[in-house]
Amino acid sequence: MTHRQILFVIFGLMAGMFLSALDQTIVGTSMRTIADDLDGMSLQAWVTTAYLIVSCISTPIYGKLSDIFGRRPLFLIAITVFLIGSLLAGMSHSMYELAVFRAIQGLGAGGLMALPLTIMGDMLAPRERAKYQGYFLAVFGISSVIGPLIGGVLSGATTILGITGWRWVFLINIPIGIVALFIVIRFLHIPHFKRPVRIDWWGAVTVIVAAVPLLLVAEQGRTWGWWSFTSVACYVTGVLGIVLFIVAERLMGDDALIPLKLFRSSTFSMATVLGVFVGFGMFGAMMTVPLYLQLVNGATPTESGFMMLPMILGLMISSIASGQVIARTGKYRLFPTLGTAFMAAGFLLFTFATADKPVWFMMAGMLLVGLGLGQLMQTLTIASQNSVGPRDIGVATSASTFFRQIGGTLGTAVLFSVLFTRIPDTLGAAFGNPTIVAGVKAAASDPAVLADPANAGILALLQNPAGLGTALDGDTSFLNAADPRLSQPFLVGFNDATVTVFWVSLVVVLIAFVLSLFLKVDPLRKTSALQEAADEHAAAQETERASEAMIAQHAADTMGALVEPGLDSDEFERPGRA
Repeated sequence: MTHRQILFVIFGLMAGMFLSALDQTIVGTSMRTIADDLDGMSLQAWVTTAYLIVSCISTPIYGKLSDIFGRRPLFLIAITVFLIGSLLAGMSHSMYELAVFRAIQGLGAGGLMALPLTIMGDMLAPRERAKYQGYFLAVFGISSVIGPLIGGVLSGATTILGITGWRWVFLINIPIGIVALFIVIRFLHIPHFKRPVRIDWWGAVTVIVAAVPLLLVAEQGRTWGWWSFTSVACYVTGVLGIVLFIVAERLMGDDALIPLKLFRSSTFSMATVLGVFVGFGMFGAMMTVPLYLQLVNGATPTESGFMMLPMILGLMISSIASGQVIARTGKYRLFPTLGTAFMAAGFLLFTFATADKPVWFMMAGMLLVGLGLGQLMQTLTIASQNSVGPRDIGVATSASTFFRQIGGTLGTAVLFSVLFTRIPDTLGAAFGNPTIVAGVKAAASDPAVLADPANAGILALLQNPAGLGTALDGDTSFLNAADPRLSQPFLVGFNDATVTVFWVSLVVVLIAFVLSLFLKVDPLRKTSALQEAADEHAAAQETERASEAMIAQHAADTMGALVEPGLDSDEFERPGRA
């Protein structure tokens, strides 16, 4: 492919990935408006969970099917399914409908996240691939920033072109998706070499049985109770599903959904484990830091999205720079270690956060985390792809994405559980601080403070101390515009609880740093997976022709000539000759 053709294909792939990445952030800031309009605030978690679970479990399935049937048809199917889900979600009339339609969106999103990097692996050699994958991470970063902004603008509008504003959060995907479809249909033409395979139906079933209950309890466990009957049932079902999945994959051999032979490669195994830890740290930062900015620094959801710019900027700079270095030198061993070190430095800085620290302090930590993530995300994907043969590059890429998503889901569940478990204790400690209590008492005795409606929420809580421990579990709008002396214990309590979360994240990232020291890397291949597959196909055909020629020669040697040597063949009359 020429450079121009590659760029056109990359535009189509990035448009598809942009759809999925944007959808993860644009809906979050709109959910409260959507839930209010559809009268289903208590059901909003299911809307998020449905999308997450289906997109996660469909990722490895897309990877394997694309290895069997080709990348292009699977990518087109993923875009189409995502667009159908977006259209239906935009037409929802209840939260139950929205949850189902978000699940359909998730079914398409699984392919949109995994297949672009797989297609890149087909088209480009690993060294060249590193240059372009930085652009994909830039798309991911940009969507993370503009998603909350667009979501806030659309959901804040009463109507747009006669349609309720929040419905455009889903409908906006349609024009972008149509452009992606056109580019892929027009420019993405990758040869596919068919080979006899078995479809791993049992692997698909058992990965669903294993992943769904564990993802479900990760999302809902804090609401249900981590040791409630429902949670324990999910644990048991998930573990049983994992056992059955391993058995099914062992029986399917090379045709398995995630072939176990991949884990014989120490590079692939270590890159996968690092991906889980990186997902834990990445999603932990991207979920807790915006919440911290909104609650402690008083930012709106849109403002907190802009305040995340340093992390996105760091991610873009380091991913593009590391890609250029890999393309020129072919070496990438340093980046996983350097990336985890930057992330650890960022989380270490976060642990020194206090409620009175300026916003730039958190931004400095975000920049360090972003610089680390940019070096890790594409490097681990390249390491996974480079450690397998061309026939398994799809399943290797999707497996890498799948396990990173699992790590992110686990990180979100664990960190939020730690956060809300710690809040009652830290709030109690804050209200036990003599200096803070003196300020609260002074404010509570001030007639101007008592007359201000903005302070009514906090004053009501102070009259009912039993509810202080759960004051930050739900709606925290009572802190908005309240007297700083009244809100201080809540901000200090939330800050101290979040610092505990940052310590947990730091420990996880430090474990990843130690593991990165044991990552063994293979020299990057100089040919693309597509070229390798073509060479293998040509070699197999040549071998087949040589084998047929040998069989024919052996048959001739065995049978001998059908006419005795020395006889003139013209002496024989042909049948039907006069």
